[in-house]
Amino acid sequence: MFAKILRVTRQTIIAIENNKYNPTLELAMKISRFFRVSVEDIFLLEDEKTDAF
Repeated sequence: MFAKILRVTRQTIIAIENNKYNPTLELAMKISRFFRVSVEDIFLLEDEKTDAF
């Protein structure tokens, strides 16, 4: 359902979840809108991942 709403495949969502695919800016913004949070609340830049905790 989530993938259908965003007009992507389930495989795309799975790849994003498994850190195998970086979504386009458009898709990242659609995901953030869906969850009503900022893009930064969902996605981190690579160098920020190591500094997070």
